[in-house]
Amino acid sequence: MPWYFATNIVTKRGSLTHSYGVRTGARAFCFWQVDEQGISLWADVRSGGVGVQLGERVLDVCEVICRAGRAGESAFAAVHAFCRQMCSNPRLPPQPVYGSNDWYWVYGKNSAETVLADAQHIVELSPTSANRPFAVIDDGWQPGRGKDKAGVGTWDRGNEKFPDMPGLAAEIRRAGARPGIWIRPLQATKDAHDSWRLPRDRAFLDPTVPEVRQKVADDIARLRQWGFELIKHDYTTFDIFGRWGFQMGAVLTRDGWTFASGSGRTTAEVINELYLTIRTAAGESLVIGCNTVSHLSAGHFEICRVGDDTSGTDWSRTRKMGVNTLAFRGTQHGAFYVADADCVGVTNAVPWVYNRQWLDLLARSGTMLFVSLAPDALGAAERRDLKEALALASSTHPLAEPLDWQRTVYPARWRLMGRERTYDWVGGNGAGLP
Repeated sequence: MPWYFATNIVTKRGSLTHSYGVRTGARAFCFWQVDEQGISLWADVRSGGVGVQLGERVLDVCEVICRAGRAGESAFAAVHAFCRQMCSNPRLPPQPVYGSNDWYWVYGKNSAETVLADAQHIVELSPTSANRPFAVIDDGWQPGRGKDKAGVGTWDRGNEKFPDMPGLAAEIRRAGARPGIWIRPLQATKDAHDSWRLPRDRAFLDPTVPEVRQKVADDIARLRQWGFELIKHDYTTFDIFGRWGFQMGAVLTRDGWTFASGSGRTTAEVINELYLTIRTAAGESLVIGCNTVSHLSAGHFEICRVGDDTSGTDWSRTRKMGVNTLAFRGTQHGAFYVADADCVGVTNAVPWVYNRQWLDLLARSGTMLFVSLAPDALGAAERRDLKEALALASSTHPLAEPLDWQRTVYPARWRLMGRERTYDWVGGNGAGLP
């Protein structure tokens, strides 16, 4: 159980939910194990895939905290309160975040023209209030997106379909939206210095190298200087560890490697420094951490993608990665950061009878709502539902609470804005593939 866990104790007066964990910003990767012998806390203090060499340094590994459950509170409310206790310094945006992201309808085949069309659509569908929607350019704008990928890791200009990045940001703003952009900061360019490369995989940059951190800072700052008000940085966890979260378990990376600077710091310390570099360079721009470590993101980034990708082609994936994520990671919203359970991919490939429910849940959840808008999927029903949802998402609401989350992986009953609502995630033909 990574970072924290909770137990339900049934008493004559009802159930109590007690919570145990470590404070955010730890210098180790921590997880808990419960078995017949008791409760164990594991703290991974390796540097990459070898043991850390502290020398004379003393490492404050983590701070263990707990919270006693209170009579009358739900398990969800108890865990949400504990998340607030674990993070004393969340960095939160001043107003609700909502808008569009182009990934789930173009999947990287975007251009300045599709981006501007996207901005115009989200503005048309959003309320006219002072809280303007974002229009985020995802993967596809950078050099090296072609077959040879010769420019991979270059972020100082757009490719031939994006000839003027500062100008494009200005055009998005003139259309009435706030410009946002995606970046993968640890990709190594073809001509990157050998000493900059990560020993585990030379295709990636080593964040312990001062020149690499300077490059990351320069790349992030450049996006801000171009006029982008939201910066989504991606893949840093995979690029460092070489594994996706579902592949890790108790072993985060393969054995036998360490960073270019040596094994004097834990991987958690290295990642904390990288996150601080990104945060500082972003200035006043909002930052979304995607494929980032939740417990280390808290306090650095306003927004965290708390689950895997949803889909613009496969409803079962959206149900698995979206509905499930919102239910089981929603307790972190407003406590660590704004929780991003990912987009509604509005395309003709996903039945609107399901997507409209996912849209409605996100809009009423009190978290954030991003949509991917395929122009040919914007019929009258879709436009009506999107306008209602975006109007809701632009305002502040109480955090959604799943009511059947301890009995199903896809909760259907939710308390939203003070009322209970029920959704149908499966339909009459069954769940289909998970």
